[in-house]
Amino acid sequence: MTRAKPGDYLIALSTATASIPIVGRHLELLGGFVALGVGGRDYLPDILLAVSKPRRDAGAAQRQRAQRALTPNVLLEALTDVVTAERLAQPWPSHPNLVPVWKATRQRRYVHSSSVRYGDHPRQLLDVWRVAEPPTRHAPVMVFIPGGAWIFGRRELQGHELMAHMARRGWICLSVQYRTSPHHRWPRQMIDVKTAIAWARDHIEEFGGDPDFIAVAGCSAGGHLASLAGLSANDPEWSTDGVAGADASVDAVVSVYGLYDWQDRSTRQRDRFVQFLERIVVKRSQARHPEVFAAASPIARVHDSAPPFLVVHGSDDVIIPASEARSFVDRLRSVARAKVAYIELPGLGHGFDLVDPRHTAPVVAAIGRFLSQVHDDHVRARKTPAV
Repeated sequence: MTRAKPGDYLIALSTATASIPIVGRHLELLGGFVALGVGGRDYLPDILLAVSKPRRDAGAAQRQRAQRALTPNVLLEALTDVVTAERLAQPWPSHPNLVPVWKATRQRRYVHSSSVRYGDHPRQLLDVWRVAEPPTRHAPVMVFIPGGAWIFGRRELQGHELMAHMARRGWICLSVQYRTSPHHRWPRQMIDVKTAIAWARDHIEEFGGDPDFIAVAGCSAGGHLASLAGLSANDPEWSTDGVAGADASVDAVVSVYGLYDWQDRSTRQRDRFVQFLERIVVKRSQARHPEVFAAASPIARVHDSAPPFLVVHGSDDVIIPASEARSFVDRLRSVARAKVAYIELPGLGHGFDLVDPRHTAPVVAAIGRFLSQVHDDHVRARKTPAV
């Protein structure tokens, strides 16, 4: 208490109000906004600088447009050794469209079942996305994990463009809501994600899905959780809630502007991030509990049996620099036997899939082609008799 700052008391107060019977669950979201305000204020100068830069520099906007025009070539180059030439020969979407976040309500027409419980806690909910007609065969499954700095884990807006795209192509998608900090500290988020994956293995056949192929995808904090789920498989450290011996492994991972290192404090920005984790998410100090931060770092859990990975990042991301994604991919490629693809998008920043319609569509198409290729490879391997 002697080391606590005023912001820490605000967070503690918001957490306490969320525990009030009946009305507390409605106040939990307020606690998330308080935590975001306290923990995210240090990032505000960087965000404002990135937003104002094109306005101050006459040539910056033109350079940014030129960089973004390279997106189709970047996608082709990143997927050339991973996806078949036939798939890559298909044109990339280029038509103008609405801002993705504004289209979210319209895209929810693909929600087949809403607020399905995957656990006993009221926050353990998911939506099942698919076309109206049931699939004629077991459809591949993608579990989507929304982001929100581990303090928002709601399923209302994020990932809709991707899930609608996959649903139209015959996939079944699950949009997962999980418990978040500061009311629920780490690793509750990870346990919920694994419980949702295990639920999918056991129940997705009821919706026409194939329990033998489960991919996981996520953005920002969701990308971190997706990567960790892919690399920790059935690690007993994060056992699923109420599902003894459940299978929480995944067959492919897509991480979009995710974060991969919870240990590094080598720069001011990195130290600021770890402080955010200590105060709001983990609620423990790294000095006293280094094992918690190491276990939560995907870059520290890389192994040769990792599933196929697609990592997507924007070159102008000021929240999570692209250099962190590159380091993770380099480490993964040096060890893993499965396919690893990396797309670094010129001129794009954090959260581009919510605000940038012109470039979100081709990126979503690239993710769809990657996942379809991995699924095809998986089916072929399953049909090939062992030697």
